[in-house]
Amino acid sequence: MRKLNAALVPLLLVGAVSMAQGQTGDDARGPVEYRVLATSRTSTMEKELNEAAAEGFRFEGVMGGETAFGGSEVVSLLMRGEEAEGGRYSYRLLATSQTATMQEEMREAGRDGYSYRGQTVYSSLFGGDEVVVIMERDEAGPPRRDDYQLLATSRTSTLETELNEVGQDGFRLVGITVGETAFGGDEVVVLTERIADN
Repeated sequence: MRKLNAALVPLLLVGAVSMAQGQTGDDARGPVEYRVLATSRTSTMEKELNEAAAEGFRFEGVMGGETAFGGSEVVSLLMRGEEAEGGRYSYRLLATSQTATMQEEMREAGRDGYSYRGQTVYSSLFGGDEVVVIMERDEAGPPRRDDYQLLATSRTSTLETELNEVGQDGFRLVGITVGETAFGGDEVVVLTERIADN
């Protein structure tokens, strides 16, 4: 794991605080602590996320891109408060250069009780551009099963029609990225979610 360029930390913290406020509203009280994970290998990020979660940190945001000293990296930001429960959350990281396989991987994670938390597009050292999705399971919460529909298109003119089609089946937008994927070229990748039927 590489250290994150210090100049990027304030920008990431502002984004994470905004996301956290959106999730917890005015109920957030007391001091919080942050953990920044930055790696050029997506294969190590899941392990690092779960190690931090065991210490009571919760995932808040992810971004892929070029850092000043680390080159192309995936950067994840986690946060914990005074009443953090170590081991409450567990994480699964999905990374693929083929958007066609991401939907099935997300559906499998959803069947295992994981829910979408974030996504980015990342230029890996070996796999070219990959779509990276972070999934989270609340080990202390009620069992939850989610279903996912991924839309990937190089033609934004068709995206609205496709979104309305899946919207009729109850799928709601959870994330969107734009990037160059291995088979689709420059694509808009949209992820939608609904509670699974069973």
